[in-house]
Amino acid sequence: MRSKAGLVLLAFAVFCTALSPLMRWYAFPRLAKIPAGQYQDMVLEARPATLIDYGTMKAKKVPELTIVQTLKGNVGASDRIEKTAGRDVVVWDTLTYVSGPDGKMVSEIPERYIFDAHSQEPVHATGERVDGDPVRREGIEYKWPFLTEKRDYTYFDAQTRTSAPIHYKGTRTFHGLEVYYFEQTIPWTKVPLPKKMPVKGITAESVEKMGTTRWYTTKRMFWVDPVTGAPVNGQEIHKEELRGGDLLPGGGKVTAFAGHVKMRDDYVDSTVALVTSQRTLVLLLTSYLPWGLLIAGAALLALSLHVEARSRRPGAGAGSTAPDDVPDQDPDPRPSPAPA
Repeated sequence: MRSKAGLVLLAFAVFCTALSPLMRWYAFPRLAKIPAGQYQDMVLEARPATLIDYGTMKAKKVPELTIVQTLKGNVGASDRIEKTAGRDVVVWDTLTYVSGPDGKMVSEIPERYIFDAHSQEPVHATGERVDGDPVRREGIEYKWPFLTEKRDYTYFDAQTRTSAPIHYKGTRTFHGLEVYYFEQTIPWTKVPLPKKMPVKGITAESVEKMGTTRWYTTKRMFWVDPVTGAPVNGQEIHKEELRGGDLLPGGGKVTAFAGHVKMRDDYVDSTVALVTSQRTLVLLLTSYLPWGLLIAGAALLALSLHVEARSRRPGAGAGSTAPDDVPDQDPDPRPSPAPA
């Protein structure tokens, strides 16, 4: 019985040990993915801010400017693209809506972002665009990959429609989480005017015909949870200018928008809570289960060796020979002496 028990324990030990790397290197890359139907929103604020007054074409200080970012997974579009892409695809339809202190629209930029559900690498397909313009993204946008590394990444900038490095700047603690801090600086670059302008009668085409151009620069900052790859905080030191043309008096330049944009505190708290719950699922597949199975395999192997050793110990078998098993001795073959 002990020998059979040792073999059973050894079999379980081999199973657990073999399952450990499979869980980490086979199951995790296939199970961890962004859901196709994800929806979320985010509110950011710049307090105070500088904003152009289109009535006077001069910049003015305002107490606040609000940016609402909504992100909606388009399941139908992702299903169609998956048929030709041959992999799990996520399609995000996003909208960045900027409003002034009076609640009126300053600008709105829609996007369609198509990417691999597992790696977050962009997938190039029909419909990939920013503000109606076709684009071909390189690098990431909005989210880092699962198990983010301490290195620079390529990040897509929607304003310039180009990609540039975003630099890893160190590990920090944010709301109790250990996060990686990244920075990207976009130098002054000429960028397209929004398709939808805030003043009735003024269009991007009419402004361009007058020779006026839009320029933009920003310093982008992200605090990223390295387990899920989700940013738990984001900020931008953002500035836009209109330059030259007949629209501006003297053909100079004017600040269209400037401010330090930060996530609103309540959205920071809710994002941290959401990421904290999601990182547990990722750690289950990448750390808790693989290491637990490896430790269990080692323990079962040690136990099986112990049981096998006990079964081979002298005296551990059926016991010593019983007296009844000793063969009878022959009587003395010599004849007895005759009586006198």
